[in-house]
Amino acid sequence: MCGWNIVIQFNPCCSVPPHVLSHVLAMRNSTKCPCFLPSFCREEPLDIVYTKESPDRLISMNCRARANPAPTYRWRRDNWEIKLMELPNEHYSLVGGNLIINNPEEKKHAGTYVCVAKNVYGTVISKEAKVKFGYLEEFPDEERDPVTVKEGQGAVLLCAPPKRWPTEVTFRWIYNEFPVFLHPDKRRFVSQSTGNLYISKVEASDAGNYSCYVFNPQIGKGVYSKFIPLISTEETPEKRYKADLVVKFPDTTAMLNYNVTLECFALGNPAPHIVWRKIGATDLPASAQVSMSGALLHLYNVQYEDSAGYECEAINQKWQDWHQAWLYVEAAPEWAVTINNTQKDVGSEHTMSCVANGKPGPYIRWLKDGYSYGKGELKFSSLTFEDSGMYQCIAENYWGIIYASAELRVIACAPTFELNPVKKYLLGANNGRVVIECKPRAAPRPRFTWTKGKEVLFNNSRISIMFDGSLEILNATRNDEGVYTCLAENDRGKANSTGTLTITEATQITVAPEDTQVMVGEEVHLQCQASFDPSLDITFIWSLDFRVIDFYLEWKHYERIMDSGELKIMNVQLRHEGRYTCTAQTVVDNVTASADLKVKGLPAPPGGVRVEEIRDTSVKLVWNRGADHGSLILGYTIQTRDFYALTEVDWRDASTSPTALDGMSVMADVVDLYPWMEYEFRVYATNEFGDGEASIPSMKIKTWDAVPVVAPTNVGGYGGKDGELIITWTPVQPQYFYGKKFGYVVAFKPHDEVDWWYETISDPETRRYVHRDASFRVKSNDFQVREFQVKVKTFNSKGDGPYSLSTTIYYPRDVPSESPTDVYSRPVSSHEALVWWIPVMDTGTGLQQYIDGYQVKYWRKYDDTEPGANRIFVPASMNQTRLENMLPDSHYLIEVRAYNGAGVGPPSEHCEMFTKRAPPSVAPQMWRYISYSGKWLYVWWHHISYDWFGNESFPLYYKVMFRKTGYITGPIYMTGWHFIDFPMPQVGDYELEVRGRYEGGDGPIRKISLAAMLLLALCIVGLGI
Repeated sequence: MCGWNIVIQFNPCCSVPPHVLSHVLAMRNSTKCPCFLPSFCREEPLDIVYTKESPDRLISMNCRARANPAPTYRWRRDNWEIKLMELPNEHYSLVGGNLIINNPEEKKHAGTYVCVAKNVYGTVISKEAKVKFGYLEEFPDEERDPVTVKEGQGAVLLCAPPKRWPTEVTFRWIYNEFPVFLHPDKRRFVSQSTGNLYISKVEASDAGNYSCYVFNPQIGKGVYSKFIPLISTEETPEKRYKADLVVKFPDTTAMLNYNVTLECFALGNPAPHIVWRKIGATDLPASAQVSMSGALLHLYNVQYEDSAGYECEAINQKWQDWHQAWLYVEAAPEWAVTINNTQKDVGSEHTMSCVANGKPGPYIRWLKDGYSYGKGELKFSSLTFEDSGMYQCIAENYWGIIYASAELRVIACAPTFELNPVKKYLLGANNGRVVIECKPRAAPRPRFTWTKGKEVLFNNSRISIMFDGSLEILNATRNDEGVYTCLAENDRGKANSTGTLTITEATQITVAPEDTQVMVGEEVHLQCQASFDPSLDITFIWSLDFRVIDFYLEWKHYERIMDSGELKIMNVQLRHEGRYTCTAQTVVDNVTASADLKVKGLPAPPGGVRVEEIRDTSVKLVWNRGADHGSLILGYTIQTRDFYALTEVDWRDASTSPTALDGMSVMADVVDLYPWMEYEFRVYATNEFGDGEASIPSMKIKTWDAVPVVAPTNVGGYGGKDGELIITWTPVQPQYFYGKKFGYVVAFKPHDEVDWWYETISDPETRRYVHRDASFRVKSNDFQVREFQVKVKTFNSKGDGPYSLSTTIYYPRDVPSESPTDVYSRPVSSHEALVWWIPVMDTGTGLQQYIDGYQVKYWRKYDDTEPGANRIFVPASMNQTRLENMLPDSHYLIEVRAYNGAGVGPPSEHCEMFTKRAPPSVAPQMWRYISYSGKWLYVWWHHISYDWFGNESFPLYYKVMFRKTGYITGPIYMTGWHFIDFPMPQVGDYELEVRGRYEGGDGPIRKISLAAMLLLALCIVGLGI
């Protein structure tokens, strides 16, 4: 915290502490004024980490304070003063206020340093700065033992880093030779806590020599270990291993507004996938970021609300493993209430206090002129000159220390009215209250005496002398006019000041505003007139619920009628309801009158929407009724928004029990919710005028989990090559997971067998499973296509869901032997075409003719190669499709083949076709004209000319779209003419688009924008676009 400046103004009648009086007198005529105590506005010492390898062989600690006269500097180490002046030292020297340490030694010079700045006005101490000696030792010279592991297993290479300071270092691993560094990925992870290298699943390419490299960025030094050989051995067949978390973040404490990283990594085959969660919340904090393939969770700018338990879960197809630990958030001290420079009278009471926020709570202590002076709160019952000085409040906890400085100056002075005399000319209202202020500068507090002319005034029922010396007159009359004098006296002297009081006529409201009730959108007038003294000016001020109306900013709704106090409110809205107060004000007095304006309209939003009971498919919702705005509330509607809402405004009406909520309802059960789903709720009321504004959304909640009830759909598959059975399905949507650890169980069996085979899939997004079994291969003596029954069900942590319907899939013996016939195509535009064919005869389970679908291939005859052709796959139930992304005016070849799991059959005969020529690349030139009345819009454009020998397609007609700005669609008009007219919209902004339709498709768009507010300006203007 920056210091402050105290200006010393010399006044012969003021007393100051004796030890500075002589210096004040010496500085009275000096050009070096103002004079003030030292403050560390310039520079304070900082923590330093010194290394023996430093080329300068010195430490420099800076200290500069702002003060006049210039301060002297001293330094303390571990609370012991360094004798720089008295005892010359070969290591320490002082340059200005900076401390220089030559040839530092750890035993002599490591410690905590503070700078002390002092002049005749006081002493201040800088914040503490620590000097520490940094180092990074070498790794031991002993050879590292080799690590032998089977392929597919996990491996851990230990770094065992050497001793170091500071402890914050970075770890990397060298692979085979320097400087080839290992790049971490999903399989390989380097812990920045221990330095160890973890490989979740060893592969043959991982074999080699590894060295741990440790780098300390603060001292700029790095060291590396002896190489560790990693030997991988082949394991046939390769086994799968369950996920096993080996890097687990501990309970961690982070500082407020700082960043923190949590580590989790698992061994396993396949390489596990890491998922992070915040316990008790549906989402990670907004500042969270997951990196290193899930191994690291970064929390940036940590806040108190981020303090919680965090869980990392490692998942692969064999197992799930998880770990939980707690993140605590603490904070260094930060000032909430600090101290300021203060000037107090001698003998008065005074309290000095400061408050700091932090976690754990900061400890408060005090310094006066550099020495300890107590703790907590400082209280002075009777100030003396010795209490003057420089005070420093210090707040500290485990995370840091902060300082606040201020001067306390104790003064004594005879009364003086030089800076604040009694006003010479005073005005008061007849029958009103008059206060004449008397506030001289004096210490200690003076005694006050008032006179009117030569008459001494005493306290009575109408006249009283207040504690601060002001004179109060109640129910003033013309007889109270006259000359008033305030006399102030203390033990240092006395002074007086005089003013003349004149009584004027009181201001009175003659026409007051009346209570009024209006409808939304109407206009209302509130009257206000007043009588006042003709020698004065009057002004009228209007306020709504004690907020002064700003007529300049709120001109759309408020207008003050000139030469009167009348208020006109235009287009009244619900927010204009309340108490209106008219204030008639002169320089002497003011008077007010109020009236209530009631606005009838849509109901106000309900308040306090909250969830009181949570179940798996329902919740109990409670709310408070909002204002009805003059019309009985007919009912309430509850809306929900779940985790998968597409936008912030994607609210949907909820099902409730009871179904209809009347105007007296304050609670309801929201039913038909998804289990294990995050929801928030809002409520709006309805009256005779319509639906009111919705409430503020409730806090987000998550319904309880439940057993899944939805099975996968579109279960199917096909037989592949070499004993592969491919089973496919459409995954269940996330809202139907109904709980955590969601997955699938795939069941299948040959058609002629009884027992089912089962396989568990833990990834909820998986949509296919491939099973390999040599016994599935079709043998030479098979006379039918082999059939398999397949079905898929869901499961989560609560239990198993239902199976899908069983489906038969086929394992064909060979590819289809026949090709589709009569392939025919027709161009639709310059980029699209339709193609159809006579399908292959499918004999179902016949040995040769079982098919899954058709492959359509197309390419340009002379410009493309067949291997790079576009391909489309069509189900067996269809015999036509649309070809897209074709080039205009091109010669294409089209080929169709039947396919099944064994491959594709023979090709059909090639079908040849030409795509149409492309539409023009330039939009038509367009003009617009608005009628004088502003009610009709006329638009016309150039006809598009056609070149019979060009490369552009023939025009057919024009498309015109007229839509509101911001909308995607609107009415489309088709015309063969080159003009069109529309009724001109009077409200809102619109866009008009014109494009040509050609044989090759739609041409480019020409667009104009129309603003209804500009009608009058455009009525007689024709614009070319």
